[in-house]
Amino acid sequence: MIHSQFEKLADLLINHSCSLGKGEKVLIEAFDIPQEMVIATIRAARKVGGIPFVTWKNNLILKELILDTTQEHMGLMGDVEKFRMKEMDAYIGLRGSLNISEMSDVESEKMAIYQSELLQKVHFKERVANTKWVVLRWPTPSMAQQANMSTEAFEKFYFDVCCLDYKNMDEAMKPLEKLMNNTDKVHIKGPGTDLRFSIKDIPAIRCAGERNIPDGECFTAPVKDSVEGHIQFNAETLYHGTVFNNIKLEFEKGKIVKATGSDEEKLNSILDTDDGGRFIGEFAIAFNPYITEPMRDILFDEKIAGSFHFTPGNAYDIADNGNRSDIHWDMVLIQRPDYGGGEIWFDDALIRKDGMFVVPELEGLNPKNLI
Repeated sequence: MIHSQFEKLADLLINHSCSLGKGEKVLIEAFDIPQEMVIATIRAARKVGGIPFVTWKNNLILKELILDTTQEHMGLMGDVEKFRMKEMDAYIGLRGSLNISEMSDVESEKMAIYQSELLQKVHFKERVANTKWVVLRWPTPSMAQQANMSTEAFEKFYFDVCCLDYKNMDEAMKPLEKLMNNTDKVHIKGPGTDLRFSIKDIPAIRCAGERNIPDGECFTAPVKDSVEGHIQFNAETLYHGTVFNNIKLEFEKGKIVKATGSDEEKLNSILDTDDGGRFIGEFAIAFNPYITEPMRDILFDEKIAGSFHFTPGNAYDIADNGNRSDIHWDMVLIQRPDYGGGEIWFDDALIRKDGMFVVPELEGLNPKNLI
């Protein structure tokens, strides 16, 4: 018996996120999730005439492979997966995690090999660039615990978040996308934050369930060398299996010249992965009305209503500032009053204050208009 919520979500992934057509091949890559959801997604693909392929993965096994990997070993794994990805028209990543810290004891050197030879080669350079793709997290008791919710309450929250009216959100987002495309200077103010940069001539991309589930952001990238000032993030962030908090970054000519926070040695080690790790690859404004608190899962946290994220590392090809890196680390700052407030200015005009849009054409993105 396939749960009706699974069928609803699978239909959203196939028909809205991927717009899968007859004869198109879709790779369903599943990590630690119920087999019933994979079956529901296969059936939804076949219903529209698509051709489903499945990879069934387990995070413990993946960790074991990474622990003692080499460039040659992971390079061959990447080549095999890239060959298959090149044959696909669409990709759906169904990602569960029984332990968010599973990779915390993997050496940084081994993780860097995995990122370069598999994640970069297969996903950033092939999947992101050449397929219709969407990625989602799957609700687990571990995630419910991260969100400080019961398992039952979290599952209800999860399906409310993931199955909201993304078509309505997409329409409400169009004025923001247009405004960002016509903006040069951005100024962000708040507790511990005074940040200035340019987004001139870099495309803004609205996201309403086509790439991530859950969704709710409009992103671009800063002109690479334009970032000046400092930013103090107030949402915990999980990266390489380690939780970081109170991260503060200081910038000169686009580069992070000082990074402080919890576990500063590992923080700076990650930023020093390569030359692009200390430059910013993404700036995104978020507004999913159901997501209000951080839960150390970036697919949720980067969509928090009243937040934005600023991302050291690789820029996306569709909103490209030329920065290249093996890392892409979304760091989140929440600007609602309960988190200290804050302001976003475009070309000396205030567009959002304390997490609420104040420009009339953008008010459709405030929470009451999206639920």
